[in-house]
Amino acid sequence: MRRLIEATYVSLDGVIESPATWSMPYWDEEQRSYVNSRLADYDAFLLGRVTYQEFAATWPQIKGDPYFDTINGLPKFVASRTLRETTWNATVLNGDTADAVRQLKRQPGKNIVKYGTGNLDRILTEHGLIDEFHFSVFPVVVGRGKRLFEDVDTKALNLKLIGTKTFGNGVVLLKFMNEGGSR
Repeated sequence: MRRLIEATYVSLDGVIESPATWSMPYWDEEQRSYVNSRLADYDAFLLGRVTYQEFAATWPQIKGDPYFDTINGLPKFVASRTLRETTWNATVLNGDTADAVRQLKRQPGKNIVKYGTGNLDRILTEHGLIDEFHFSVFPVVVGRGKRLFEDVDTKALNLKLIGTKTFGNGVVLLKFMNEGGSR
């Protein structure tokens, strides 16, 4: 069975909102190399509507960069009750989101990656569908914005630390297995 991996950027004070405004100074060659190497583990991308629309507005135009070329080529699955049309190699998940994600996970293939923690996480955590969380903690205090797991019922989470990586730029990656997952 495929695993769903959520990869999220988070500040020291727990902010996840608008990471492009505070994470960019930390993008160096070590960070870029690591992120590119992780893409080999995935063959699909799961997105909520808001993240999909933000990414689809700009990422397809970026060409010649190994990271964006890989992401642009991956199939994307979008959880939305309102979105009717997609571009960027994307498909809207039909019906019940939890059931649709379960079906995706049962299909043969590599892992599925989901970026960011947002509205979709309410459904995914409630149903134990996220198998791992990869939090990249940036050494910055943002002060305000949406916080990690804000408005998400975390009772279904049982996180066990399975790995860490410290980058020279001060970013620390924390990998957690969700032992309450895969239901």
